[in-house]
Amino acid sequence: MVRKLGFVLVALMLGGCMQATLEPSPEANLKPRDKQLLARAPYADVTIPEAYQRHIVGWHRKEMPGSIVIDTDARYLYYVLDGGKAIRYGVTVGEEALAFSGVAKIGRKEEWPAWTPTADIKKRMDVPDHVGPGPHNPLGARALYLFANNKDTLYRIHGTNQPEYIGQAISSGCIRMTNEDVIDLYNRAKPNSVVVVLAPSQGDSPWNPQRKLARVNN
Repeated sequence: MVRKLGFVLVALMLGGCMQATLEPSPEANLKPRDKQLLARAPYADVTIPEAYQRHIVGWHRKEMPGSIVIDTDARYLYYVLDGGKAIRYGVTVGEEALAFSGVAKIGRKEEWPAWTPTADIKKRMDVPDHVGPGPHNPLGARALYLFANNKDTLYRIHGTNQPEYIGQAISSGCIRMTNEDVIDLYNRAKPNSVVVVLAPSQGDSPWNPQRKLARVNN
């Protein structure tokens, strides 16, 4: 009983040291076209677990404001703000064998993009050759195209037509966000902004529940 109580107290102390403020999605972010298309979304409304909803959190790394950091272990994307803060978004990440990691830049941004699957995706999945813009599109409401060495990596940060998978690792390597969150990120992120994608098992998010549990047990 004493050991259990100690675990609870330490967990509470950890939570108290790491303040996270829920940041609701403002309707002002949505353009008339966004509202029209999202109102016709072919997927059911889902409640994203609070841990993966948008929060303002403390920032402990050295990336400059305006940078994006993706912790694939924790399923979080961070947009770095001034003053030691960041916006933390919950995301769907790629399966380990398919995931991109490293440093890239935003080479292109697009609203309500079309989707043309790569040859590799077509080998693994039964998908059409091309999907036009709209809420049925797997890229959702916005896409940020990641480039490295002035070449398209073929990896994207984009919206989704499967919001129920936020917080999981099932994508073909791209980073999926809810459409409301990717619209918010799109409005903030600038072309050529740095994007750091931490490799699997290299995540260092203090908000990762598994990491917090490991610290408690040690």
